Amino acid sequence: MLRHPDFEIDRSKKALDMLLIDRRNEFRELANVVKISTSTKDWEEFILKMCLDVSDVFKAWAGREEIISLQTANKTLTLLRQLSKDKSSMIEVTHLLNIAYTLAEEFKAIYKRIE
Repeated sequence: MLRHPDFEIDRSKKALDMLLIDRRNEFRELANVVKISTSTKDWEEFILKMCLDVSDVFKAWAGREEIISLQTANKTLTLLRQLSKDKSSMIEVTHLLNIAYTLAEEFKAIYKRIE
């Protein structure tokens, strides 16, 4: 169950299901990188939470937040560490960050359209 302060549980579940119709392969790619088995219960929700975190910390990276909290700084380093493990270049890491950011933004767009 997706628990996030900005999203209602029922609407978020419906939005995730709709997103997975077209983007399941991207979810699997990220799950593989962070070593989460796709047979694990609710693995898609875990990946979505990670994607939403990438979207949130991007605000800090882009300088859109005046004050960066210690929690945001730690979250940033944790995400980078998870995504860059066993990667040989920044291009690979950037590719994964782009996937995560895009999935989060598409989820938010779908969520807004659901009544």
